[in-house]
Amino acid sequence: MHPSLRLANATPHRVHKPLIHFIGKRQWPSAPQPQHPHPQAPADLQKSFSEFLTGGAQVFTDFWQAPQRFWKRELSEAEIEVITSGGASLK
Repeated sequence: MHPSLRLANATPHRVHKPLIHFIGKRQWPSAPQPQHPHPQAPADLQKSFSEFLTGGAQVFTDFWQAPQRFWKRELSEAEIEVITSGGASLK
């Protein structure tokens, strides 16, 4: 038996007291906070953040609604080899 186990078994049984103490009860906000730009964002981005929230980006539910450059396409064997090798066999 290991010495540390013998010492632990020899002492009277005591309740484990954690070293960390939490103050108060956990309280989650009832409503999400309003969206805001990061405090360290550049000033011009902070000014245009409201425009971003009003719907500056398009959302596509199906890939064919997006421009053709975003459509799925078939991969060539060379591209598959590069992907599976992790880029290690690039020529």
